[in-house]
Amino acid sequence: MGKLRTLLAFGALSGLLAACSDGGKAGNVATVPPVTEVPVETTIPSTTLPDTTIPGMTIPDTILDTSPAETTPAATAWEMVVASADCMCGDGSPFSFFVRKASPEKVMFFFEGGGACFNSATCDPTNPAYKTDVGSGAGSEGIFEFDNPLNPFADYSIVYVPYCTGDVHVGNTTHDYGNGVVVNHKGYVNGTNALNQLVELFPDTTELLVTGESAGSVPTPLYAGLAADLLPDARITALGDGSGAYPDIPGINAVIGGSWGTMNAVPDWPTNADVTVENWSLPGLYVRAGTHAPNITFARHDYAFDQTQQFFAALAGIPADNLVSLIDQNETEIETGGVTLWSFISPGDSHTVLGKPGFYNEEVDGTSLLEWVTALVAGDTVADVHCTVCTT
Repeated sequence: MGKLRTLLAFGALSGLLAACSDGGKAGNVATVPPVTEVPVETTIPSTTLPDTTIPGMTIPDTILDTSPAETTPAATAWEMVVASADCMCGDGSPFSFFVRKASPEKVMFFFEGGGACFNSATCDPTNPAYKTDVGSGAGSEGIFEFDNPLNPFADYSIVYVPYCTGDVHVGNTTHDYGNGVVVNHKGYVNGTNALNQLVELFPDTTELLVTGESAGSVPTPLYAGLAADLLPDARITALGDGSGAYPDIPGINAVIGGSWGTMNAVPDWPTNADVTVENWSLPGLYVRAGTHAPNITFARHDYAFDQTQQFFAALAGIPADNLVSLIDQNETEIETGGVTLWSFISPGDSHTVLGKPGFYNEEVDGTSLLEWVTALVAGDTVADVHCTVCTT
């Protein structure tokens, strides 16, 4: 439990996706309470981000995967569920999610990734910096390769939450960015609707994995905490893939959180009594959720020099050339806050692995990622895995 690392003196981008962090009010009740409609926000804190028109900047291919999900026999197990009327994508179009029914006791709650937006440039619908439609659901690789005997999740039921709101699944407002750009940041409304239906569909859940890739990995600690309120007898693991480098910067937290309406979506937990838009951060999410529900197992996977995380750091004006230092700093901050975070840090500049073939063969210094994740979700003892030579 006491696996603290040396605190590195670089406090940067957790605000970029951190302020994007949480949502709604949930207590020890049968459902997350409904989220009321929030009016267009007209003001945000005075701190401003750079004008990110992205001149000459190439968006990494890994930010958005526009290829359709492969059609395989396993894919036919997915059912589309139309969410409630208050759910919507960023452009106001209807929101739906996908369900795979298998084990009634072992369930995965998966959050899709797909970029983020936080000003008129990045939120412009012609800018591919974030995903704007529900899409076709999960692919059939990595953890979604259900016919692979090595897949530890082959028999899991899954609730798959698409991402189309630009707010890493934690927003609750409609924001006018000017120049005709208006975005419905309703990620938290969509996510909690899916969580409530997960509980209705699988009330006998005993093992729950809350996970996601990229932007979808950012809110995993928040939703794990909400799930602990709704499924108090379940063993819950939160596993994020591809967002570990975003540190806590109050000014950026305030600007992005103000744009996304994160303060309209803060769980009613005692640990959140002091929450402000400035201190609602990604590392803080782990500490707050872990303090609220200490039986949750928190873990993450990152590539040491993930090009997509570096890209979004640049959009927020934060130097992240030494990305792995930010990743390590965040773990130190979380564990200093009293919450254990198990980490698997791989070398290189790739982005996410859970939904890719590499999930089955990735290895760091002799430790298999597949075996590490399998042990983690089984409740077995794991150790931190960290590349010793982190560039490739």
